[in-house]
Amino acid sequence: MTDPAPPAFDHDRLEAWFAEQGLAATTHDHPPVFRVEEGLEIKAVMPGAHTKNLFLKDKKQRLWLISARQDTVIDLKAAHRLIGADRLSFGNETLLMQTLGVRPGSVTAFGLINDTDRRVTFVLDHRLAEADLVNFHPLTNTATTAMAQADFRRFLTLVEHDPLIVDFSASA
Repeated sequence: MTDPAPPAFDHDRLEAWFAEQGLAATTHDHPPVFRVEEGLEIKAVMPGAHTKNLFLKDKKQRLWLISARQDTVIDLKAAHRLIGADRLSFGNETLLMQTLGVRPGSVTAFGLINDTDRRVTFVLDHRLAEADLVNFHPLTNTATTAMAQADFRRFLTLVEHDPLIVDFSASA
């Protein structure tokens, strides 16, 4: 099997695109962070809501990206009912690279910029949707980018991904 083609957007191109679109973003470089727990000390000095992001597929092969506040409990055995999916499992690395242009550990809502075929349904937890400032990896886990909610919503509009807003606490 051949490696997938490189994504149209990487970290540098994403940052340039934010500027071209007039989206205000502040990026902080840091050591690689692969799991939410690993970055708690780094994130403690950065204002705003920090995120966890899950790239999933259901048994009908539909793709889902869930973004929630880092402290949100997401029960995958119940989440499928909340989002209108069949049983969920994690998408593999090849699928992740093909659709969002990132590797495991760098999953981010900003990866939707690479989903030009609109294969991924974006699910946004209501607590993150209500946060004034949100923080995501900018297509790499060696940085975190902060963006005001209004700019983040404009980003989603520009990449043509309307979020499905869900209250994951309802399944807890």
